[in-house]
Amino acid sequence: MAKEEKKAPKLRFNGYTNDWEQVKLGDVAEITPGGTPSKNISDYWYPKEIPWLSSGEINKEIIFSTNDMISKKGFNNSSAKWINQNSVLIALAGQGKTRGKVAINRIPLTTNQSIAGIDPSDEIYYKFLYHQLTKDYLKLRLISSGDGSRGGLNKKLLNDYAVNLSGIDEQHKIGVLLSHIDNTLQLHEDHLQFLHSFKSFLLQKMFFDNDIPPLLRFNKFTEKWNQCKLNDHTIVTMGQSPNSKNYTNNQTGKILVQGNADLYKNKILKRVFTTEVTKTAVKNDILISVRAPVGDIARNQYESVVIGRGIASIKGNDFLYYQLEKMKNNGFWNKYIAGSTFESITGKDLKNTKIYTTNSDEERKIGNIFSSLTKIIQLQEHKIDSLKKLKQFLLQNMFI
Repeated sequence: MAKEEKKAPKLRFNGYTNDWEQVKLGDVAEITPGGTPSKNISDYWYPKEIPWLSSGEINKEIIFSTNDMISKKGFNNSSAKWINQNSVLIALAGQGKTRGKVAINRIPLTTNQSIAGIDPSDEIYYKFLYHQLTKDYLKLRLISSGDGSRGGLNKKLLNDYAVNLSGIDEQHKIGVLLSHIDNTLQLHEDHLQFLHSFKSFLLQKMFFDNDIPPLLRFNKFTEKWNQCKLNDHTIVTMGQSPNSKNYTNNQTGKILVQGNADLYKNKILKRVFTTEVTKTAVKNDILISVRAPVGDIARNQYESVVIGRGIASIKGNDFLYYQLEKMKNNGFWNKYIAGSTFESITGKDLKNTKIYTTNSDEERKIGNIFSSLTKIIQLQEHKIDSLKKLKQFLLQNMFI
């Protein structure tokens, strides 16, 4: 006789050995869909008195405030209902990937009809339920009624939805642990956003901006910067695409960099290879996309790559690299592509582009600060990726 499979997750806190119980969500929680007052009656929307959440806001994940509010009169003349603080909100419908997403409300609020509030009983800890439904996102989308992307969840489907429960103490530990990871992730993402903003600020202040000299300079550097054409300062090579019959998936061929799709986070992606060598770029060359979207850049980290007609290579130091990044961020290339049906710039336009130079010591210092900041950003992104992988591992292994 086959041994009965234990109804418990693979990963548990010490001291918990009991089986989990499967129950219907409607037996352990009150599910409350929302409603929308008539948009044609201004008294239903003014004065702004009651927080009212729309489905797009579910992506906030933790709700401290809403983008809109309704009046008490609007509340009394619609199917909108109050949802208690620390309920789990679920998108019944919504554009794109919204349906099936969940959030926690930190304030009492009302919602539109595309959201339901799930108010858990004493048998289920709200953070535990939130993370279990987060794990079940794809399953929730599959059970949605309707056809394809237009399907929707409803109160009956949610009432009948099976959830797995442990004892309340274990639920609490799981919910708190995963919420702590969420909080840590948010702190790291906030710091990453700050780093990007700080880098953008320095790019604006440490390079020329519309013929305005840099506002921030290192001590002892006072001489004027020089303006010149890119082609007069360095070597620019426009790409040339090999014959498509020579493309290959065999990595013994040369890496082919065709355009923007082959540039990612300042590096080259190995996607396509070629046995035909046309124009090449060597290690540390700057690669710039000359077709839609124009101006994206990367450093070539390989000894040699073939560049197609969507790419140009530029010999240059970090000072030039980050000057080109700043130009892209500021929409510099838009003037060349305005009104074009196909977004691109010519070799002549690129070679005649005006850039600024200064003495080698100042260029080195400016290049170093941006290179260091870019590495810090990359490390921060790696931390965030690692935390996301950890959370996904725990979601898959701490629930049934």
